[in-house]
Amino acid sequence: MQRIDHPLLSPSLGSHKTLTSFHFGQPGRGRKIVIQASLHAEELPGMLVAHHLRPLLEALDAAGQIHGEVVLVPVANPIGLAQRLDHKPMGRFELDSSENFNRHYPDLAAAVAPVVIGQLGADAQANVGLVRRAMRDDLQQWTPATELQSLRRTLLLLAFDADFMLDLHCDCEGVLHFYTEEACWPHLRELAHFLGAEAILLAKSSGNRPIDECLSGAWWQLADRLKASGRDVPLPQACCSTTIELRGERDVSHAWAATDAQAIVRWLQFVGVLACQQPPEVPAPRCPATPLAGSETLKAPGPGIVVFAAEVGQMLQAGDLVAEIIDPLANTTQRVTAGVAGVFYARIRDRYITAGGELGKIAGAQAFRSGELLGA
Repeated sequence: MQRIDHPLLSPSLGSHKTLTSFHFGQPGRGRKIVIQASLHAEELPGMLVAHHLRPLLEALDAAGQIHGEVVLVPVANPIGLAQRLDHKPMGRFELDSSENFNRHYPDLAAAVAPVVIGQLGADAQANVGLVRRAMRDDLQQWTPATELQSLRRTLLLLAFDADFMLDLHCDCEGVLHFYTEEACWPHLRELAHFLGAEAILLAKSSGNRPIDECLSGAWWQLADRLKASGRDVPLPQACCSTTIELRGERDVSHAWAATDAQAIVRWLQFVGVLACQQPPEVPAPRCPATPLAGSETLKAPGPGIVVFAAEVGQMLQAGDLVAEIIDPLANTTQRVTAGVAGVFYARIRDRYITAGGELGKIAGAQAFRSGELLGA
């Protein structure tokens, strides 16, 4: 195991943060897996999963049982982890720019297409190597102007050449759910089943360039550009990435973290990165995959106290009562009902809402939304 500390750009005199990565196995001798946690820094379940994964990977590495490379980034956002306001963690948005830490990553396909399109040939693996070298060169030439940009660049330099990237998040309150791009789903379905995902949300592109789609999206976007240009050359989906929502913010326990870490280990055995006598059997799926464009976001019709009638994980039918909004001044109760059938996979933590505020999400089976599919 190798520990590498990556200094970030200092934003102010006397202040300096560091991103730390742990490297297991041997680069270039098999698949590369990158697992990062808590890019939204107040979302801590993934950080505890990384804590449980580390000794397992250390033991396997010492025994020579890692056939490839695993990179673990337990604290993917030291900037957000240090942000607090009125005693409350503020780890989703950078306070200096108001930017979401998991949005606005660069368009790698646009950056490397002019360099690689004319050079790609008949050898699929040679094409993968060419694209990855172009990505590396582009990222190395990027000169960050801010601490946030230096964090994004460092995370991408760790993961641009990964075969798989797992980005561990959580919701406010929720069941374990799984986001990935459609091009990645055939390669990641077993991971979702090992983890016991209760909602699986697919999109060709959800918009606003989160880090997972920055990495995996570059490959299908380049393939689309090749097709549009009439070039008939093979370019595999060489990076498959996913955002894994490990339940809710309060679901920070050794029991959950150990279970999730073991599920990831079994998947690593399944894909051949960890040695095992026999690949583990893939559990039966707990839910079907549904389109992210079919996910309904319920919103409050007015301000008031939130009283939920539905629990996370509950299967709902259209018209079912999800929550009541109580206005004690006007002595009124407003009902919020499901507009689609599906699992109620996430809801807010707070129990007071302002008008138009988001209350929760239902994974519907039929797409009905378009445009930017992610929240702020």
